[in-house]
Amino acid sequence: MKLDVINLDGVAAGSVDLGEDIFGLEPRADILHRVVRWQRNNAQAGTHKVKTRSETSYSTKKIVRQKGSGGARHGDRNAPIFRGGGIYKGPTPRSHGHDLTKKFRKLGLKHALSSKAATGNLIVLDEAVLSEAKTALLAKAVKNLGWKRVLIIDGAEVNANFARAAANIEGVDLLPSMGANVYDILKRETLVLTKAGVEALEARLK
Repeated sequence: MKLDVINLDGVAAGSVDLGEDIFGLEPRADILHRVVRWQRNNAQAGTHKVKTRSETSYSTKKIVRQKGSGGARHGDRNAPIFRGGGIYKGPTPRSHGHDLTKKFRKLGLKHALSSKAATGNLIVLDEAVLSEAKTALLAKAVKNLGWKRVLIIDGAEVNANFARAAANIEGVDLLPSMGANVYDILKRETLVLTKAGVEALEARLK
C-alpha cells in the first residue's frame, strides 16, 4: 500500500510503502472490542469499598431483650437491615484486569491501524519537529491541515519542542511509537504517523 507523505505545511514530501499485513487488513470489530476492553479493565482502579457490619460505628449493645418484646430477635444496629448498618456483600477493592496474549494484542493494534487506513483517516507526516516550542505555529498548521481530533505517533522519541507546543492544543495528542495503543487510535478521528513512526511500528509488529 502506497501513501503520500506531507509536511506540516501540507506540501507533498514523497511517498511511503505501508505493509499490507499491518495496514491492509479487513478490520474486525470483535478483535478491536476485546483489546479495548482489556485496556480499559486494566486501567480501572477497583478501589470502591463499603463498610461491613464489623466496620460501622454503632453500639454493639443488644437492642431489646431476646424474648417477650414481641419484636424480632436483633443483636445490634450494625446489622444490614438497619439504616447506617453494614452493607451485605458490597464491593471491595480488587483488580478488574484480565489476561490477553501478546499475539492477540499485536493483532488488535494491526486492525486498529488498518481501520484508519481503510477509512482514509491515516496520514503520513514527514517529521514532527519544530525549531521552537511555539503553540501558535503548530496550531496554525493543524488548522490549515483540517485536523480536529488527531493522534500523532512519532518514532522512538518525540521532539521536545513539538511535544511542548502540542500539549497546549485541544484535540491534538502525541505519543512515541511504543505508546501506540488500540484505544487511543480508535478514540481519535485522524491518525498521523511520522515516517519514523511507520518504521518503528512495522518493526514492532513483525
